[in-house]
Amino acid sequence: VQLQASGGGLVQAGGSLRLSCTASGRLFSSYSMGWFRQAPGKEREFVAAIRRSGGTALYPDSVKGRFTISRDNAKNGVHLQMNSLKPEDTAVYYCAAGQYYSLLDHQYAYWGQGTLVTVSS
Repeated sequence: VQLQASGGGLVQAGGSLRLSCTASGRLFSSYSMGWFRQAPGKEREFVAAIRRSGGTALYPDSVKGRFTISRDNAKNGVHLQMNSLKPEDTAVYYCAAGQYYSLLDHQYAYWGQGTLVTVSS
């Protein structure tokens, strides 16, 4: 499966952005999907994950209550709604697909190219 992320940009603190990730290929609904981010000079960090069916999501405390992951299996897409953005959310955001519903990046086999989110103070 190939993944294409979009929706990044520059936003002021307190603002919102919606990231999208579109998958090509078959069997999108057979993959759990995740979002990760990497800020300059930092390790890649888990942001959100959603099950194949879309029923359950997982978030770290740093984004819980502000970010929402969703998916549309009919359109081969997964989205990340980001509200109340903070300067520390600035990073390149990556979508990923894998067999496991996980917060661990090594359990995702397929990765998109990343989209840059910059939050100004």
